Amino acid sequence: MVGAGTAGGLPGMKIFAIQILTGPWLMVFGSLLIMSVAGATYMFSLYSGDIKNALGYDQTTLNLLSFFKDLGTNVGVLAGLMAEVTPPWFVLSVGAVLNFFGYFMMWLAVTKKIARPAVWQMCLYICIGANSQAFANTGSLVTCVKNFPESRGVVLGILKGYVGLSGAIMTQLYHAIYDNNSKQLILLIGWLPAAISLVFVRTIRLMKVTRQANELKVFYKFLYISLGLAAFLMIIIIMEKKFAFTQGEYGASAAMVLILLFLPIAVVIAEELNIWKAKQAVLNDPAPVTVIAEKPTPEIASLGQPGSTSSSTEARVSGDQTNISCWKTAFQPPNRGEDYTILQALFSLDMLILFLATICGIGGTLTAIDNLGQIGASQGYPTQSISTFVSLVSIWNYLGRVGAGFVSEIILTKYKFPRPLMFTLIMLLSCLGHLLIAFNLSGGLYVASIIIGFCFGAQWPLLFAIISEIFGLKYYSTLYNFGSVASPVGSYILNVKVAGNLYDNEARKQLAAQGIKRQHGQDLNCSGTACFKLSFIIITAATLFGAFVSFILVLRTRKFYKSDIYKKFREEQREAEAEMTATGNGVAAEKAPKA
Repeated sequence: MVGAGTAGGLPGMKIFAIQILTGPWLMVFGSLLIMSVAGATYMFSLYSGDIKNALGYDQTTLNLLSFFKDLGTNVGVLAGLMAEVTPPWFVLSVGAVLNFFGYFMMWLAVTKKIARPAVWQMCLYICIGANSQAFANTGSLVTCVKNFPESRGVVLGILKGYVGLSGAIMTQLYHAIYDNNSKQLILLIGWLPAAISLVFVRTIRLMKVTRQANELKVFYKFLYISLGLAAFLMIIIIMEKKFAFTQGEYGASAAMVLILLFLPIAVVIAEELNIWKAKQAVLNDPAPVTVIAEKPTPEIASLGQPGSTSSSTEARVSGDQTNISCWKTAFQPPNRGEDYTILQALFSLDMLILFLATICGIGGTLTAIDNLGQIGASQGYPTQSISTFVSLVSIWNYLGRVGAGFVSEIILTKYKFPRPLMFTLIMLLSCLGHLLIAFNLSGGLYVASIIIGFCFGAQWPLLFAIISEIFGLKYYSTLYNFGSVASPVGSYILNVKVAGNLYDNEARKQLAAQGIKRQHGQDLNCSGTACFKLSFIIITAATLFGAFVSFILVLRTRKFYKSDIYKKFREEQREAEAEMTATGNGVAAEKAPKA
């Protein structure tokens, strides 16, 4: 019985409940739920048609709106800097406010409850709403990485995996609540993520870094549950393609999704119960302590002695480093794996290479995802198929994130396989998806959705893990968000300037061929393979260039990844344990009776 070892009964249950609420695993569960609704920006293609029709936009204007969505999603430097000086609960609260305001104003505009806003106002609204995702990522995901530094690849994979699933999850909830009213989807995106962030706002926090023996096994349990959720969503997507679902049937599928979303709480309770029982066993039957006198090493002997030479030297060096301007050390970076300052990382050649590769790789896949609705429509696919494409991208986005996170961690640990090399290979694979879109093979968009979703998802955990490994964790909140900035840059170049302009040019040619003149405020549509063919040939070339640039990083970091990159964290943990042991022995010596 829980609590039987001490107070027993109700008091023991109360203590156990407090342990659950303050333990690390409930924090992980809260982060999973926040991430499960944090990828609403990937659902743009579901409601972009409503924006285009209600406000009379052409494709270039719609892609401009999409760019500001990507800008808001990925330019999280403000969130990162805020996280350096404020606790996670404040970062999450700000994100919740931004999320609701931005999408609620968009919903008012699309439903014409307010006067038609100018284009710049809509760009501002969607940028503010999408920027909340950066706050959610910084507040929960970055906190989890700092709490579990030796499992960072796994943590990034599973949390980013839930972001990938969020599109399919939100689609099921939206159909269950609002049926097929896609305008109401904008409202759902506004209130649901904000509500979940506020519920867990006090649960997500930084904790003392202590690696648990079964840490990886617990994350595998979360992984298995998420795989079950992904499998269920895939089955539902296939059934939706074959049968027309009623709102009640959508309600049943949404209920199952919710059960699978909350199932990890059972893992949390079971894990905290094991920790509880271990604590009670120690309290009820303490093992005899044997004290062995041993001559301490010079390093340990100097630990904790205020007057020691090493301590005073470290303090002096630390003071000297603090007084040196960060601008003077900006071009004097430490070794890879040590803690870079923000400026040292930003001016690093490694960061520049990674930034350029990300512009090409993620920028290309994001362009495909944002234009799925228009690509499907121009190639003659029905509306239901377009919804299927979005769900397929979401599912395979999840599999890419989880697979890249877990697999890269395993092969890095066992075989020293560098993450930058996997990043390069993923970009090469995405080229196949771009070519399938460009040449419009029969049913090719279904396969392209799978490849693009997988590659887009796989690049994110790899990117963030590489940043944490090369530049350290001290300023990870800011550097994590800087790495994301490459995405909107790539989106603007490849989506707005390339895909948007080429689509509109082809649409104007088709209107001119029909002898029709476009009226002001009328939406501009294109049909046929030519609408996106040249765009995705250009995107394929850009992605190949990005893969080449990424391979340069592979060559530059090959020695670093051959070394033990987690050695520092194990040494820090041993030092902390040695300090705790020394403190405990000192207390015991003070209490011992004098001869």
